[in-house]
Amino acid sequence: MTQNQQTLGGSFSLCGKGLHTGLNINISFHPAPDNTGRVIRRVDLDGIPEIPALSEYVVATERGTVLGKGQVTVSTIEHAMASLFAMNVDNCYIDVDAPEFPILDGSARDYIENIRRVGVVEQTFPAENYIVMHRKEVNKGDSRILLLPDDRFGVDVHISYDSPILSNQYAELYDLEDFEKEIADARTFVFVREIEPLMQHGLIKGGDLDNALVIYDRELSQERIHEICNLVGVPKKEVSSLGYLNTRPLKYENEPARHKLLDVLGDLSLIGRRIVGRIIARSPGHTINNMMGQAIRKEIKQNESQAPLYDPCKEPLMDVNRIRELLPHRYPFLLVDKIIDLGQYEIVGVKSVSGNEPFFVGHFPDEPVMPGVLQVEAMAQVGGLLVLNSLSDPERYSTYFLKIDNVKFRRKVVPGDTLLFKLRMLTEIRRGVANMRGLAFVGDKLVCEAEFMAQIVKNK
Repeated sequence: MTQNQQTLGGSFSLCGKGLHTGLNINISFHPAPDNTGRVIRRVDLDGIPEIPALSEYVVATERGTVLGKGQVTVSTIEHAMASLFAMNVDNCYIDVDAPEFPILDGSARDYIENIRRVGVVEQTFPAENYIVMHRKEVNKGDSRILLLPDDRFGVDVHISYDSPILSNQYAELYDLEDFEKEIADARTFVFVREIEPLMQHGLIKGGDLDNALVIYDRELSQERIHEICNLVGVPKKEVSSLGYLNTRPLKYENEPARHKLLDVLGDLSLIGRRIVGRIIARSPGHTINNMMGQAIRKEIKQNESQAPLYDPCKEPLMDVNRIRELLPHRYPFLLVDKIIDLGQYEIVGVKSVSGNEPFFVGHFPDEPVMPGVLQVEAMAQVGGLLVLNSLSDPERYSTYFLKIDNVKFRRKVVPGDTLLFKLRMLTEIRRGVANMRGLAFVGDKLVCEAEFMAQIVKNK
């Protein structure tokens, strides 16, 4: 059963320290329209620059996932992203007044509780899934992430460290509805031996025993421990044995492994789609997580620009006679021959380019090429049919295009070519205005693309 996109039922705000900057940070989450995705807005900067929460914007993964666009960056996003992913919040604006998200208690608990409090509401457009169709694997050193086809979502995580305290742990999640109970409370963790190098790199300025598990797994002198406490800015601590230094007990026996699973979800949420398939992660970290995310995004983009299937022997959904009933255009300006696929939000149309087209007489006599503006016009006519399909009495309406953006011409279109136009609604039709994105193909080659804004007008 197809599920629709979802957004938040209301807004909520949180505040807390930044793990790496130590700044006091305010962050708020707001509903967003269909097809917005998750968008981060740096409200502390002029112009309020936006960064889409997508894998192609990942610029660093040293000790967390950092997104960047131009000169603007934002980090420590993974706990919030995992929470939105687990709750199927597809569209959301996130306003933050610092270069990172607050660490809060080091887990996803505050995010999940607030999403649960404001609720999640269904939207109009269908949700997009990334369905794992074939085995996909990335490796880096001892780290490995494997994706396998499955008819449901699932994650298995195994971590292994050269440590007597944290040698091997395993965690799993096979239903996102269990995220709140089984994963959300798992806190980030750090080894005592890592603290000084991280501080020297300008990181974990906001870290303390309240927002991270601190693992003491190699004996140090008491004097050395006091030096590290001073470096971090926490009270001196007397340590008599190896183990966890936190005063609060572990939330789960395998809390570190569960937190690594949380990070995997947060990083892979940046593919911008829900996932149907099984994820197996061995010694995961932000670097390899995002390597997989970027590989998936590359595949998604390639598929988005894939030509629709066309069987010329199949009966069309609309022939030229039906098209003439809906569109006012006539020869030589009726530039769509038939519609072969039509849904609520998508349409596929066909235009056979004949050598007898009148525009070839002058464009160009010795090298006939279909004018780019007419390719866009043909695409717009197909888009007009998609818009009219949303009406109960389409014969009484016309569509007029208000704006055409982001037009790109990739290849020449010549006599004998068959143009396939694939258009998709970008937003719901509001106040008679529709927004669409269109692609034009010859065979499997993309030849033209554009975005359209059209107004529906009743004229009969």
